[in-house]
Amino acid sequence: MSPVKDFLVAHLMPEGCYVQFFINFRFHVPCSTFVLNKIIGVWILLDVVFAQLLQLLKILWRRNADGLSLACSLLQLYASSGPVLFAMAHNFPLFAWGERLFLTTQTAMIVFLILHYRGDTIRGMLFLSVYAISLILLGLYAPAQIISAMHSSSLAALIASKVFQARTNYRNGHTGQLSPLSVFLTCAASLGLVCVSLQDTGNSLATASYIVSACFSCVLLAQILSAAKKKIE
Repeated sequence: MSPVKDFLVAHLMPEGCYVQFFINFRFHVPCSTFVLNKIIGVWILLDVVFAQLLQLLKILWRRNADGLSLACSLLQLYASSGPVLFAMAHNFPLFAWGERLFLTTQTAMIVFLILHYRGDTIRGMLFLSVYAISLILLGLYAPAQIISAMHSSSLAALIASKVFQARTNYRNGHTGQLSPLSVFLTCAASLGLVCVSLQDTGNSLATASYIVSACFSCVLLAQILSAAKKKIE
């Protein structure tokens, strides 16, 4: 096997699809769908792992959280906490939800830094303490109905977070310390989720929610591009 074939077959597609694409030179719909979903899955993982990390690093680098909506970050924290609590309550192995815990930790740190750079360091530290204790107690003792409700409402909270950030950008007339790379990753992942949902989900409400989320991600990206254009001009 050539190195290219070895890599593609091992990580991206079955050997039968490799034959269809590169030996027979055919456009094979099931194989194309399989490869597309594989790429989308990798991109969504990149978004989960790196989007908030890039935002966190930008805040630390600039020593400034100007333009970042606290309400947006709190809603993002709620949205990422739901899957973590769901996994804790069902005793899932850590490797199955470790990236969500990593995302939640980063988001909590962003909330702290927003408060810190607004001069509310003590309140930020108090928030981190209360949040960490609440997360542990909810994971250990909260009724299944509450955990399930939080998990189910995560997407709605994520959509609302984007609305708050877009409104903040509009009111400020700039995007402040909002990370372009973070927004780009999230936008691409949101569009990917729409594609997967259209293929696999029979739930029209879920698909509509993913579409709304993707639309607001695109709004945030458009605001960043518009702000960058103004700086160039």
